[in-house]
Amino acid sequence: MARRPTKPSRSHGGQGQVRIIAGQWRSRRFPVPEGPGLRPTPDRVRETLFNWLAPYVEGARVLDLFAGSGALYLEALSRGAAEALALDSNPAAIAALRQTLQLLGCRHGQLHQGDALGYLASQPARPFDLAFLDPPFHQNLLLPACQLLEQRGWLAPRAWIYCESESAPSSLGLPGNWRLHREKQAGQVHYSLWQRGSAADAADQ
Repeated sequence: MARRPTKPSRSHGGQGQVRIIAGQWRSRRFPVPEGPGLRPTPDRVRETLFNWLAPYVEGARVLDLFAGSGALYLEALSRGAAEALALDSNPAAIAALRQTLQLLGCRHGQLHQGDALGYLASQPARPFDLAFLDPPFHQNLLLPACQLLEQRGWLAPRAWIYCESESAPSSLGLPGNWRLHREKQAGQVHYSLWQRGSAADAADQ
């Protein structure tokens, strides 16, 4: 979830709270710590995204690289993800998510506080089926994160990748073997869903 300090505050189901839309924790609300530009992905965008992903979330291994409020991360766990890892550099955000997981009794959600790009420089024990990337805007984080996901073996062969960006998907320059599946725009935010293909797919472009 991105931090967009130049934008006005938006409402997401109550001051300092986010609502889980569907799944085992449907309609449960969880706190969002105060912070400059700390804004969850809006309900309507999350609902659209998870409609796109409906056949693929249950049983998936999920990675949320810039988790922030954890709205996408918790939604995936609520909808049956087998396990999920959330990263964020903000200690208050990770502390709030840890408390939420405890309250929900969730034992298959992992958390890591730290720099996402530094974390991605290592190699995972197992690849992920689904990745969420909603980095802070105007900090040139999205492309290097996507490149590291691809180069360091973080993604399963047919993994799904969700991106939020300030630019249109066609201008992002993401890995050539990723295929754009769906895209929409909400205000100034572009959001898109990609599927990873093979190196041969990139060669065929």
